[in-house]
Amino acid sequence: MGAEEPVVERERGGGGDKKDEEEEEVMEPSTGGGGGAGEEERVEQVVRDVEKGEMGYQEEVVGSMRNVDNPTQTQTQTQTQTDYHASMMQSLNPTNPLRIVINGRTRVATPSPAPPGRTRVATPSPAPSGRTRGPTPSPAPSQPSVARSTPTPQQSSIVSLNSRGYTNKFSLFLFLLHMVAAIGLVCFLLFKGVQGFLQTSNGSVRKQEKRLAKYFLPQIEIASLLSIILAFTWQKAVRTWPVLMVHIILWSTFIMSLSAGVLLLCFQMPATDGVGVCFVAFAIGNGLYACWVSPRVKFCCKVLVKSLEPVSKFSDINRPIYLMLGVGFLWMSLWLLAVIGAINFYFPPLIIILLGLSLAWTTEVMRNIANLTVSRVIALYYLRGMQSSTHFCFQRAGTHNLGSACLGSIFVPTIEALRIVARGLNLLEGEDEFMFSCAHCCLKVMTSIFRNGNGWAFVQIAAYGKGFVKASQDTWELFERREMETVVDSDITSSICFLTGVCSGSMCVIVVAAWTFTVHKGFTATISLLAFFVGYLMTRIAMAVPHACVSCYYVCYAENPNNRLFDDTIRDRQNLIKSGRDVVVPTPRVPSRYARR
Repeated sequence: MGAEEPVVERERGGGGDKKDEEEEEVMEPSTGGGGGAGEEERVEQVVRDVEKGEMGYQEEVVGSMRNVDNPTQTQTQTQTQTDYHASMMQSLNPTNPLRIVINGRTRVATPSPAPPGRTRVATPSPAPSGRTRGPTPSPAPSQPSVARSTPTPQQSSIVSLNSRGYTNKFSLFLFLLHMVAAIGLVCFLLFKGVQGFLQTSNGSVRKQEKRLAKYFLPQIEIASLLSIILAFTWQKAVRTWPVLMVHIILWSTFIMSLSAGVLLLCFQMPATDGVGVCFVAFAIGNGLYACWVSPRVKFCCKVLVKSLEPVSKFSDINRPIYLMLGVGFLWMSLWLLAVIGAINFYFPPLIIILLGLSLAWTTEVMRNIANLTVSRVIALYYLRGMQSSTHFCFQRAGTHNLGSACLGSIFVPTIEALRIVARGLNLLEGEDEFMFSCAHCCLKVMTSIFRNGNGWAFVQIAAYGKGFVKASQDTWELFERREMETVVDSDITSSICFLTGVCSGSMCVIVVAAWTFTVHKGFTATISLLAFFVGYLMTRIAMAVPHACVSCYYVCYAENPNNRLFDDTIRDRQNLIKSGRDVVVPTPRVPSRYARR
């Protein structure tokens, strides 16, 4: 106890040379055997501070500054303190946080500001005798104080990754209202269909419903099953042979769509001729597109191979796809029965058109739910190195982020269509001022659209729980900050997924059209269109996995290019573009001739 009193007295003040010399004389023996108890209490206080996340380094600094005029004494005190720390560490339990921190070489938490009335390091003031007096620590409190927790940027990002707010609530309300109306209408039409089968007063309606059930329902059901098989086949092939499948998809879509068009033209009926001409025209455009994007195929393959690497770490990543396709098949079956029941109701064509629009929105929402699920799984792997649960990511996508999925399901297909129009306007040549003015106006509109709504937004929606517009703006700002707009604009992954759906739809058309023409020629054109629609939608749901992986690769790279999970693929591409050694198509947002005006 005798070694502690002078320390307290010195900390409380005093100001004479004589008093300072007496204090230093009393402190010298404390480094020997007589001051062991006081030193142990100091070490115990250091232990308590470190366990609370506070660095107990101030006392050692004070000791070194106090004996600055005597290097030998300073070295002796430092060695003694090191010995006491080592002895205290040896006596610690292996599970003690202090031992874990020091043995693991882990940095402890940043010291929080001291509460009022507790000064950890006093400001040094010069002594009257001309000697420099070191800062002295304040007396340790008898009870450990609760350290204030200062949020760090990492803690803020973790909170944002687990946001609980619902995004785009208005679009969520509209979709739920639409689903209630759609389910009610389907149930009502099912009732009308059963009533049409049972009634005997109107024989024409009953006969027409039976004909639809016999020659219409089986073909579409087979088309649904075939599209599901094709969907998983395409996805598995893309994940296994990504480089080969990019080329196969580009040219097989051309071949299948051309074959479907020629087959329908061979039937030599007005309805099938019209549908066949559409397929042939699309096939010609697809062939030209395949030739046009050939310089970008190599880079697309590199990104696809790299972005699909994390998929193997998540064995259950396809479970949301299974569920969405199963629900889609059941809803498709009920939808077909409702179409049959619409024959026994007012304005059948209008009712069927409304049912078709409802089916398109519903299946697109299913695809985006799968997209959000995979995006969150892969984004958390890139951003935090986490192997998150696909089940919980799916629950989050179907609840908190459902509003953004509903809003994006309306705008993203529209944006993609406008993007094609904008690229066509970008190729306009001539001196017609009116055409240039129209193109310039449309390109300004496209600039706003790409900034406020794009398909890349689903990554930030899934990761941070942002709204669709906010996520689109933030994502595009990231691309602009990293100078990735040209790289992103020239990506053809979304086109590959789109062409995969078209190829599946064309295959369904070939099978169903040939079948229907042999049993009931009058339904050939209608069933062909519906089979194409079903095959396209089902395949797009399954292709959400590679599409989401590529989107996460771009967006997460833009957030942290120095992440060890990324290589130099994008950086090398940027360097080639800047140096002019790589061929890049002009983007629809910044055409060169308008930039000069």
